Amino acid sequence: MSEPSEAEVIQLPRPKAPSSRKARARRVIAVGGGKGGIGKSLLSANLGIALSRRGAKVVLVDLDLGGANLHTCLGVPQPKVTLSDFIDRKVQHLEEVLVPTPFERLSLVSGASDGLDAANPRHSQKNKLIRNLRMLDVDYVLLDLGAGTAFNVLDFYLVADTGIVVMLPEPTSIENAYRFIKAAFFRRLQALAPEDDFAQLVGQALLPRDGQLGRTPWEVVAELRTRDVEKAARLEQVLGGFHPWVIVNQARTRADFDVGPTVASAWKKFFGLELGYLGAVNHDDAVWQAVRARRSLLDAFPDSAAASGVLRVAENLIALER
Repeated sequence: MSEPSEAEVIQLPRPKAPSSRKARARRVIAVGGGKGGIGKSLLSANLGIALSRRGAKVVLVDLDLGGANLHTCLGVPQPKVTLSDFIDRKVQHLEEVLVPTPFERLSLVSGASDGLDAANPRHSQKNKLIRNLRMLDVDYVLLDLGAGTAFNVLDFYLVADTGIVVMLPEPTSIENAYRFIKAAFFRRLQALAPEDDFAQLVGQALLPRDGQLGRTPWEVVAELRTRDVEKAARLEQVLGGFHPWVIVNQARTRADFDVGPTVASAWKKFFGLELGYLGAVNHDDAVWQAVRARRSLLDAFPDSAAASGVLRVAENLIALER
């Protein structure tokens, strides 16, 4: 993987002294995945509803730039103000593009769907948007990301406090999810330590040799300690902050529900890093019926199996903070 230019490297948050400013999102959650059609937007919308019903103040942000449709999952008409207005400086503050939803304590920032420039923000625009997202005075900012592993998608994923990866219980989707997590990991190496050669160093270590598994990133840390203690400490810090969480969508069988823990175990074995599991959501005809009716799943079919799955995931998500 080639390293990004200096202009492309994002500004990931680093530990710092508490600010005197009170307004700040308590938790930023990003929902990503390998490809489209796996249910990211539907899960994001209904997780936002579930969190708001627990008394939290939530902002859903449609960051599928150029293909925004989160409003449809919420039963909201196409908003007249979107991220395009903020990116293009038609409005000065991100709060000006917040759109109310039918759900108490839940607001929407609709994605930019009306221009190529808005769908591909420049480096400075992206960092400005990231700063403003983190400063929203709410309990949760929930980012619904676009598909794939483009730098814009990975950058928004990496600024979150909690990164979620959605997958289907199918071989191709599992492979795509693995590629997404791996791409996010290497992007993190590049962004947090651009002066080091961590991406290349770890990438070479992971390659199998002589029929044997490659070394894990933690083995690279151990080797570095023998010759450069400070560099080893920097790599250890980068590794320690990377902990994605998986949701399995459209689970039908017992084996489907076991996919999440199996994938997490395999990731730990071959990559040496932790991958958490938040739960599975059932395959359910109620999902497409809700979408066709332009209503949210939790509103249209609150007693469905899929809705129960979403609520379990929301409970597990809340439990991460305890």
